[in-house]
Amino acid sequence: MLQEIRVAGHGSYSAEGEVLAPLKSVNFLFGTNGAGKTTISRVIRDPDAHAPSVVTWRHDRPLACLVYNSDFVTANFSSQLPGIFTLGAAEQDTLEKIDRQRAAIGAIEAEIDRLGRTLGPEDCSSGKRGDRKALRDGFERECWKIKTRHDPHFKDSFQGVRSAAARFCDRVIEEAGANTADAVDVEELKRTAATLYGVGLERQAPLPTIELDDLIAIEDLEVLARRIVGKDDVDVAALIKRLGNSDWVRQGLSYLGSGSTCPFCQQAMAADLVKEIEGYFDETYLNEVAAISKAYDSYEVLSESSLRHLGDLLALESPHLDAEALRTEIGRLSDRLAVNLRLLASKRREPSTPVFLEPIEELVRPIAARVAAANEAVTEHNRLMANIVGERRTHVQQVWRCLLNESRATIGAYIKAAGDLDKAINGLSRGIEAKRRELAAAKADLRALERQVTSVQPTVAAMNGILASFGFTNFALRTAGDRDHLYEIVRGDGQSAAATLSEGERSFVSFLYFFHLIRGGVTEADVTSDRIVVFDDPVSSLDSDVLFIVSALIKRVIREAEAGTGQVKQVFLLTHNIYFHKEVSYDPGRGAQARSTETFWIVRKHGGASRIVGYPTNPIKTSYELLWAEVRNPNRSNATIQNTLRRIVENYFKILGNVDTDHIVARFEGRDQQVCSSLFSWVNDGSHGVHDDLYVSADQSVVDRYLDVFRRIFVETHHEAHYWMMMGPEGRAPAPVGVAESASGEPR
Repeated sequence: MLQEIRVAGHGSYSAEGEVLAPLKSVNFLFGTNGAGKTTISRVIRDPDAHAPSVVTWRHDRPLACLVYNSDFVTANFSSQLPGIFTLGAAEQDTLEKIDRQRAAIGAIEAEIDRLGRTLGPEDCSSGKRGDRKALRDGFERECWKIKTRHDPHFKDSFQGVRSAAARFCDRVIEEAGANTADAVDVEELKRTAATLYGVGLERQAPLPTIELDDLIAIEDLEVLARRIVGKDDVDVAALIKRLGNSDWVRQGLSYLGSGSTCPFCQQAMAADLVKEIEGYFDETYLNEVAAISKAYDSYEVLSESSLRHLGDLLALESPHLDAEALRTEIGRLSDRLAVNLRLLASKRREPSTPVFLEPIEELVRPIAARVAAANEAVTEHNRLMANIVGERRTHVQQVWRCLLNESRATIGAYIKAAGDLDKAINGLSRGIEAKRRELAAAKADLRALERQVTSVQPTVAAMNGILASFGFTNFALRTAGDRDHLYEIVRGDGQSAAATLSEGERSFVSFLYFFHLIRGGVTEADVTSDRIVVFDDPVSSLDSDVLFIVSALIKRVIREAEAGTGQVKQVFLLTHNIYFHKEVSYDPGRGAQARSTETFWIVRKHGGASRIVGYPTNPIKTSYELLWAEVRNPNRSNATIQNTLRRIVENYFKILGNVDTDHIVARFEGRDQQVCSSLFSWVNDGSHGVHDDLYVSADQSVVDRYLDVFRRIFVETHHEAHYWMMMGPEGRAPAPVGVAESASGEPR
């Protein structure tokens, strides 16, 4: 049956709409003509045609809806009506089979409901589907934590799933079932990602190598460690050797021969001194001195060239080189080369002094290793660039494998739990489908049994019997058409009476036809289907006698819905007739609150828009009580309040009888006396003309005066207790009609 109805965007209902919920087996709706009741019945009849209005079914099981409203009368009342099939008389054995088959169908439907509750609705709000959704939601949150942790480094690998937790979760599940990539350390993956997705993805030139072997070779020259002196077999050799000043002599040699004075002792120079000194510095000596000079020159040139080469290497700003570390190492090498150059300069200046150069190989080795490692990285980079698409694909797979390994326990637990729930959901779904097929077969068997005993004739007899019992004897229904599957309304002479019926007759026949349609169907297959019944103002144009029988028939349908044992599973009754509403809703056993099987609603139009308000109990009392409700209502109409007060006084004091109205009026003075007189104007044959000036302009001050005089009338006649009973404490009644309230006094 229906759990909720939202009426929106049709008739006088706003786009936001009004909601009736929760609904029960029996639902009473009261509202004046034009308040919006028929729109509700139309939404129930065909919600798809009244979007955005929508109805919600219990267990998602829609039932057939039979709606009696003006549309039904217009669509069905003509010279011929479709025949109504009902179960007729038959052998007891067949009827027992039908009863058993109905019971079997009920058991299957109950099992479908049980399985459906276990499975849960499509919105996954409960049941196994709800458990599955909750499991998935929790796993999505865990997956998003993984994504957030690694996104700064692997955002390119997460392309396409970075903006939605659901898609990222789907990818995790997909990779868990298909990823076979090798496991790679996360730090290595970060470095590779920087290469594969870095700025400037082009091939890189290898760095120039460092070759300082020539410099290192100079360190090992023997001449540097040897004392370089002249020949021993010349006369001055012993003196030079004894003085140990061969380097000083060699430097002064350039001054010999430029004059007659000796550059060493400043005395007259012997004729053969120059020859002896030159003989001391023979060719061997000169060659070795030249070798020292050459070593110095070569070391100087190679040092400058090597340092310039290393400077150019730094200027390349290769991403594979640690520039700061390399700069420090180059600085240490530069310092050592400078030291060695000073040593070589000293050796060249004083060949007789041995020198030993500082080794540079220990400083060159780390520089060369650093450059070699950088070139290996360049080679790997260029290899990646040669197959960038494939390398990126491999890297993406490795990243996901890393994530899977990192969260193996969480992912494994989810996949197992999800698999178990999916099996349960699939099993329940298959079970429901099987039961539905079983239900369809059982219903087919029931229809086969019913076809043996269904007939349209019993409905004709029943309707004619009711018509005759209420004095409608000048027309009747009879079967007509092919195989008697149509009804027609005829006079006693056999002529059609459909066009000549009065409004009351037409309404009564239409209702009787609908009432019997509730018990059957226009086809044999519809006879025993479960259904919802809607009565929308079924007593228009009916006199009191007919209204009574209509009320009695509807109460039968209501009792069936409350019992829950028949085909009618839910009833909606909408009316504007207070007497009819009280008649069909009367229940002497109902307490202060509505029964658990019923709801009460009032439909009213306010500011051109329909509103629906629910009540905890029946809000409709009597016409007299409704008049008092208008007085209690703080939003009362100032234009009609005088007439409302007059009708209360008229009704109440007519019941008392023998009221001396002149005596009551005489108790007031001045303008209050005029107001009091107007409220008793029924005594003067309903003539109100003499007091018209009192309510032509009904501003608030006039209304307040009327209300005060109205109260004092009851006080002056000693009926003050009745006034306070109807108005409630401090002028407010406990349950005003037209304002839905809960037990706490707040609107429901």
